[in-house]
Amino acid sequence: MSRVMGVAVRTAVAAILLLFGMGAMKAQQPEAAAAKQDAAKQDAAKPDAAKQEQSEEDESPFALKPAPALPAGMTGSNANDPRAKLTPGLYDAGEASMGMKHVTLVKKPDAFQLGSADADDPKVQKMIAQLGIGASSKMSKPVQLVIAQLAFANSDLAFQGNHLFQGNFYGMSIYDISNPANTTLLTTMVCPGGQGDVSVYKNLMFMSVEMPNGRLDCGVQGFPPEPPRTAGHEKERRIPGAQKDRFRGVRIFDISDIKNPKQVAAVQTCRGSHTHTLVLDPNDQKNVYIYVSGTSFVRQADELPGCSGEKPEKDPNTALFRIDVIRVPVAAPQDAKVVSSPRLFIDGRTGALNGLNNGGTHGKGGDKPEDTDQCHDITVYSAIGLAAGACSGNGILIDVKDPVHPKRVDAVNDPNYSYWHSASFSNDGSKVVFTDEWGGGLGARCRQNDPNKWGADAIFRLKDGKLSFANYYKMPAAQGDSENCVAHNGSLVPVPGRDIEVQGWYQGGVSVMDFTDPAQPIEIAYFDRGPIDPKMLILGGQWSAYWYNGSIYGSEIARGLDVFELTPTKFLTQNEIDAAKAVQVGELNVQNQQKIEWPAKLVVAKAYVDQLERSQSLPANRLADLRKAIQNAESSHMSKSKLAKLKSMAPSLEKTAAAASPTDAKRMQALAEILKHPVA
Repeated sequence: MSRVMGVAVRTAVAAILLLFGMGAMKAQQPEAAAAKQDAAKQDAAKPDAAKQEQSEEDESPFALKPAPALPAGMTGSNANDPRAKLTPGLYDAGEASMGMKHVTLVKKPDAFQLGSADADDPKVQKMIAQLGIGASSKMSKPVQLVIAQLAFANSDLAFQGNHLFQGNFYGMSIYDISNPANTTLLTTMVCPGGQGDVSVYKNLMFMSVEMPNGRLDCGVQGFPPEPPRTAGHEKERRIPGAQKDRFRGVRIFDISDIKNPKQVAAVQTCRGSHTHTLVLDPNDQKNVYIYVSGTSFVRQADELPGCSGEKPEKDPNTALFRIDVIRVPVAAPQDAKVVSSPRLFIDGRTGALNGLNNGGTHGKGGDKPEDTDQCHDITVYSAIGLAAGACSGNGILIDVKDPVHPKRVDAVNDPNYSYWHSASFSNDGSKVVFTDEWGGGLGARCRQNDPNKWGADAIFRLKDGKLSFANYYKMPAAQGDSENCVAHNGSLVPVPGRDIEVQGWYQGGVSVMDFTDPAQPIEIAYFDRGPIDPKMLILGGQWSAYWYNGSIYGSEIARGLDVFELTPTKFLTQNEIDAAKAVQVGELNVQNQQKIEWPAKLVVAKAYVDQLERSQSLPANRLADLRKAIQNAESSHMSKSKLAKLKSMAPSLEKTAAAASPTDAKRMQALAEILKHPVA
């Protein structure tokens, strides 16, 4: 979830600012007051009809807004897809799937439910007060209800052993997934502050906190609402007053007792932590590192000394245009602290901190380039010494061999991209998938007239430290006006011989993409529900969808936790699914990408054979001989004679690989290695 622009910002100014970390609130300039006064005078001079139109827009930021006409030369989403017209509902919505089985939905715990759909319920006003939002009476009742519900949104996932950790804007939940079909809740921890993104390492859990209602003690009372704005300044953005008990940064918990997480440290940062990335240094076993991505406003220096939201030409120590790096001693997490604040956007020639910009984008006012002063997500791939940063206006490539002092090595921008949101590497490090969170996650951006290059994935080739664009991928099914939908968080599915990613698209559901050929990405599986509400856009759908040890888990923002399985289709065989399940890991923090290693099992060999058949890279008789030899080895319980037969087939595969396409050559070589030394 990134910033929310336009009408929604102007309307529930305080609410959206609090909830979504308004990256739009760039440098906080004292001289802006005069400009705002001029704007107020211009507003006062508007005709009454214009004022009324603006007032109506401001009153209903979540009202349905049909998509504008499709820009010339652009292609939109498919309105004939089975997902396009599903019936609405919270727990009884229509469903459509291909290549995926929905195993179970575990509903949100009561602690993370507002508990009312009535805008007049006192619970609504209580929650709005806890968020520190004053003058809620000026918002319409439906807007008040939606804002109160947003305070309980589910966010990102992390995994360790048989446990799943689900973040929430109001805290987090831990589930037992030893039997995915019977996933059960172990505990919830109420600790408001949003987004609540989590990661885990050994006995430690880390949580991002960005909203101004976060407290050091995890209290739910928030802080008193700010005093009313004076006449003529009602719509001005204002930084909350200093509070000694406010917390915005990264919380650290000891989870040795999995049912009773204990906060052991809370590291404050100037912009809070919208997301964070767990970084492991192979040369430093005593510490872990946290890259903190803050996208919200810079707090007052009275609250945290040294914080400045000025532009860099006014203050070279501004908290904008940087990330923060926290060092966490594993044996003494209470000593965690910020050890560096790398300037990833600096111009290496001039030294200017604001050395990157988006180059201009689509939308109102997008023709003017905007400086990049924040990263939304950073995915670190320590095995290759690189990270991919999705940094508002740019996708950047970062050298992380020294994790305390990361350095940018390349940067790209794209006029079709509105907000660079997250990133994933292919397992071999030859490709990077970036996502564009056009509309900030609160917008319907997958409608029939929404271009399929906007709010999509952008796939880049990566070679010699340089990124080169290959193509876009967007979930192809048209969604309704009341369904927030755009590219969001995903992970690799460990099918050997292919690059496959499963990904959440909010109310666009889950989409599984094959990007083995980066120029021709295709969808190979999906799951989707109908809209939560057909008359109002309510934040919901899949925040993230991740593969973990054989299952796909989806963090459903409004409903709870989904569990899925892949099923065989013409796009994916059972052998390929079984080979993916053969990869088992002890922990998964998706933004700390780990290199996938496949065991030399015959099920992996069978997956390669299926792929060589699909690509027609081997004749039918050779495929049949390979399958027969593998089956004989399995049925004989790996007898020496049958293993010898497998080994004898390897040299011919290696010879054939020399003339095959690069992708099939790698498959043949990997298959040959397994045939030489298979394991049970």
